[in-house]
Amino acid sequence: MKRLLTIQDISCVGQCSTTVALPLVSACGVECAILPPAMLSNHTGGFRTWSFADLAGELPKVEAKWVEQGIKFDAFYTGYVCESHIGPILSIMSSCANAGALRIVDPAMADDGVLYKGFDAGFPAKMARLCAGADYILPNLTEAALLAGAEPKLEGYSERDIADLAARLHEAGAKCVVLTGVSFDPALLGSAVSDGSKIVYDFNPRLARSSHGTGDVFASVFAGALLRGKSPVAAAALAADIVCAAIEATGEDHWYGVSFEKTIARLANSFAGR
Repeated sequence: MKRLLTIQDISCVGQCSTTVALPLVSACGVECAILPPAMLSNHTGGFRTWSFADLAGELPKVEAKWVEQGIKFDAFYTGYVCESHIGPILSIMSSCANAGALRIVDPAMADDGVLYKGFDAGFPAKMARLCAGADYILPNLTEAALLAGAEPKLEGYSERDIADLAARLHEAGAKCVVLTGVSFDPALLGSAVSDGSKIVYDFNPRLARSSHGTGDVFASVFAGALLRGKSPVAAAALAADIVCAAIEATGEDHWYGVSFEKTIARLANSFAGR
């Protein structure tokens, strides 16, 4: 069994970050260790207020204990992190990696053309440090534009635009780029997987509802599927299917996330017999 370390906040209420990653990566049949660099009472999307505890000072202490005991990982998957976390994360990725360990970065920092609350205009350049050495990065189109130094657009991305964004991110050091939120048809929504030589698209019917936490569901399933041997294209397709199923399973009054719990059996069954 492969061992993955996910490094992202714990939002105690709200289906996102570590509370999504741990069960979904586990459902793929991958051992999921966690390292929360921060703890929030709830996520920042839609809630009126929240508490925030920065645990950056704990990260080197955890790293020291892991190095002391020879604890290593086959993959690292990062999500929502802050500037103070990036240096310690890069150190852990170096000191606690098995040979050939994968680095999977979801640069969770923006959507709908704007940065998340708490991040300033200089943060994308900091996040680019994590992306530069990554085997896989999974930005939405807003995040991709910010990482590439471009002005985000709310709509109207062409295939040429997608190719240009992917090329810029490859030039900045990302090996495989998985762009999410791609659409050339109002009825379809999907992803673009670029390995630097070609781009493969995957689309699902666009659902009317927009929900918090879907990027975390996508990234978690993608990471788990990769470690179970699926190709990047197949992992992205499975992740999108699970996201759609989770949205469809979510009640109308459930506004702060998606009911991904109802998809766990389906996800686990997709690896049955493997």
